[in-house]
Amino acid sequence: MTADTAHPPVKYSRVMLKISGEALMGDQGFGLHPPTVARIAAEVKSVRDLGVEVCMVIGGGNIFRGLAGSAQGMERTTADYMGMLATVMNALAMQSALEQMGVFTRVISAIPMDQVCEPYIRRRAVRHLEKKRVCIFAAGTGNPYFTTDTAATLRANEMACQAIFKGTKVDGVYDKDPKKHADAKRYEHVSYDECLAKHLGVMDASAIALARDNNLPIIVFSLDEPGGFRGILAGQGTYTTVQG
Repeated sequence: MTADTAHPPVKYSRVMLKISGEALMGDQGFGLHPPTVARIAAEVKSVRDLGVEVCMVIGGGNIFRGLAGSAQGMERTTADYMGMLATVMNALAMQSALEQMGVFTRVISAIPMDQVCEPYIRRRAVRHLEKKRVCIFAAGTGNPYFTTDTAATLRANEMACQAIFKGTKVDGVYDKDPKKHADAKRYEHVSYDECLAKHLGVMDASAIALARDNNLPIIVFSLDEPGGFRGILAGQGTYTTVQG
């Protein structure tokens, strides 16, 4: 079997997958649900098996959310650092699930913690991707006041990713919440400025502005759809592209 027939042609060769911490909870109200982590890991493996180089950023909201902590009277910077540590825990869980499937994975933290994971060194991270290892970027940007959405956009630019895949609970960007409104309209394509002007909630404003300034497409799709991530890369499935 030749390389051309082994895999369907894919649209992108290096991508960033951004998922929320809540995506790892399953039906629980808190923490990690190992079967859900394993299911998402299998999706990532299926894409890696197409020959695509995969980076990941995972939020920390299933364990601790900095904004929620600061809203309850905690100092914002301390709350944000706690949120960053939560993302490291999620990254380690995903690394464990991927490596059990035979996928070589590196957790790369913006906050150095050498016993647990690698520090962020851009050239080393690029080399991991070239060797077809999955790179999970943890601890956000390493700075308070920046979300994991912004971290994902920053790392995607640094790694020269061709698109950000934002895995959510719905199959794209809608003009209003489709779970509350039966007449909600899904966009096939929406511009960065429209996302910002209409507060469509794709990502926070800093992340969208950073993607816009570097013309990095954001592809919003449902993480609950089995095979959805792989399907989009092979040119199928339902999703919204944010670009232009």
